[in-house]
Amino acid sequence: MNMYQKVVELTVSQRPFAAALVLQAEGSTPVGAGARAVIEGDGRIWGTIGGGAVEAEAQRRAVEAIQSHQPVVFDFMLEGATVSDASPICGGRMRVLIDPAASEDRDEYAKAAEALAHGGRGVLITAVNFSPLMIKTNWMADTSFHPADSDPKYEVIQTVLAREEPRLLALDAAQSGLLFIEPVIPQPRLLIVGGGHIGQALALQASLVGFDITVLDDRPVFTDPAWFPEGAHMLCGDIAKEAAAFPVAADTYIVIVTRGHQYDAEALAACIRRPAAYIGMIGSRRKVAAMRREFIESGRATAEEFDRVFAPVGLDIGAVTVPEIAASIVAQLIAVRRKASTATAAALSRQSAR
Repeated sequence: MNMYQKVVELTVSQRPFAAALVLQAEGSTPVGAGARAVIEGDGRIWGTIGGGAVEAEAQRRAVEAIQSHQPVVFDFMLEGATVSDASPICGGRMRVLIDPAASEDRDEYAKAAEALAHGGRGVLITAVNFSPLMIKTNWMADTSFHPADSDPKYEVIQTVLAREEPRLLALDAAQSGLLFIEPVIPQPRLLIVGGGHIGQALALQASLVGFDITVLDDRPVFTDPAWFPEGAHMLCGDIAKEAAAFPVAADTYIVIVTRGHQYDAEALAACIRRPAAYIGMIGSRRKVAAMRREFIESGRATAEEFDRVFAPVGLDIGAVTVPEIAASIVAQLIAVRRKASTATAAALSRQSAR
């Protein structure tokens, strides 16, 4: 759920709420820094900051903050002594901000929500001043600054965006306040070419780990939204033409799982030279070897271009069933995305294919 959009919606509807934000997470914690939730005046919560005792405490404090109109920052220790102890025993520490006046920064949250909806990037900067406790949130698009900027936060912001990880900074040496710099980055796009059983299972599992799903097939029955997770986009038409026309960027992932090698080859030819983060194709080692030879001999791809394709697709985890095959593909997608290195994931693929 887009927590930025939820702030906007509740502000417009004039329902009292508070924004909850995990500023720090040290040691073993259920969520990391940057986890967000929106808590209404009756304690109803949208999103999560980890569940369990820490979330219950946040809900309690949020209801109080809404009533008093006062923000609060609290630390929560997850240090129960034994498994029978009612306190959590993860051993970590979380610092949580509760802002009952987030509605005052509605325009800034709206800009972040708009960026997520339309592929924009940037950071949401939450300034926390302690004397007295005051919160201010501002949006900064990545197009609004450049390397020549004199703002000392520039390098930090670039690092936040590159690593997709938030940073917490002290405002000054006396630590009179904090700056929480939060990356706002759209979901990576996953184009699944082929809406059959594997495509359906893959769409479901990939949506759960944060991919924006588009399914392409030339058969209307296999682009029926009823077969796919809510929010998935459907494309029905000629596979080669639609694949060639699909917008591909550095955060686009493509998995080819059509009903036959002819359609796989057409889709691969349409995608192989495009700047995708990942291209994977289903098939046996024999099929892949034959297709590689044909692509190189016909000039459809160089050896280097074909070798960047993950084929056979997925990590070798001994998958047999359709859901297991989908899980192996999703695992490989995560490896590429999170390791930020196609070479690393390709090495994993080669090792698993031996």
